[in-house]
Amino acid sequence: MAASQAYLDKAQLRQSYRNVWHTDLTNAITADFTCCCLSLWCGPCVSYMLRKRALYNDMSRYVCCAGYMPCSGRCGESNCPEVCLATEVFCCFGNSVASTRFLLQDEFNIQTTQCDNCIIGFMFCLQQFACICSLVACIVGSEELSEASQLISCISNMVYWTVCSCMQTQHKVEMDKRDGKFGPMTVPPMQQMSRIDQPGPPYVGYAPQAQPAYYR
Repeated sequence: MAASQAYLDKAQLRQSYRNVWHTDLTNAITADFTCCCLSLWCGPCVSYMLRKRALYNDMSRYVCCAGYMPCSGRCGESNCPEVCLATEVFCCFGNSVASTRFLLQDEFNIQTTQCDNCIIGFMFCLQQFACICSLVACIVGSEELSEASQLISCISNMVYWTVCSCMQTQHKVEMDKRDGKFGPMTVPPMQQMSRIDQPGPPYVGYAPQAQPAYYR
């Protein structure tokens, strides 16, 4: 119970993070088309590479599912981390993608936007709906209903793999940003930084024009 409560507390904490992903799910395919295609056709391989990269290529830091699942730390990861990671990405692919996502979010205080949450939520709901339709078709024994459930399951799988590929591309782009592949990060000039003692945020674009005296 204590571990489950800790996971829930951590999930609630992520809602208060202030940073955002460098690219959202809707723009992931344009941000890195090659990675998105590779993630679609060989998702587990990309998941393996991204997790290792998220750990700064230090596999001594590896824990099953990044420490976010009850099995974490109980699978002999310290003895053979590469084999354990390969087993994770192939046998628990969805968890491996989600764990890498949580790892990056907690490291950089990244929140998930409402749009991304809607996409991920739609994916989960569609999977549940496909499962329910399959169960109903199995119980009723209707051929038409069985064909409909197979169609819904096919659509659900397509959405699942598409969203996972976009998520992995999102993770890759974020680590490209972390590793300076977009160029060095620059600090904005002092007058552009918002401070607590300012009455409002700094102006962006044209400076405010002075008002005529008869407006005062």
